[in-house]
Amino acid sequence: MQQQSNASQTQGHAQAKTEEWIQSAQNTTNATREKASNAAQSAEESAQDAKEQSAGFLQQTGEKVVHMAQGAVDGVKNTLGIGESNK
Repeated sequence: MQQQSNASQTQGHAQAKTEEWIQSAQNTTNATREKASNAAQSAEESAQDAKEQSAGFLQQTGEKVVHMAQGAVDGVKNTLGIGESNK
């Protein structure tokens, strides 16, 4: 009878430890999942920021090229005598 009682206590203790370990594993899994989600969100936001900065840079560069080309056209017109200042 004493052995059965000891066996029941040992089994109960083992069951409690098992449940504790399972809960700990679930908590660790949830924390890891949340960290991964946050990292993915941060990476997505960084990529979007980089994309917007690149678009702005390209637009500014394009505008500079257009102005330079217009200046070159105006210079050629003035050299050939067909610019606005020679009308």
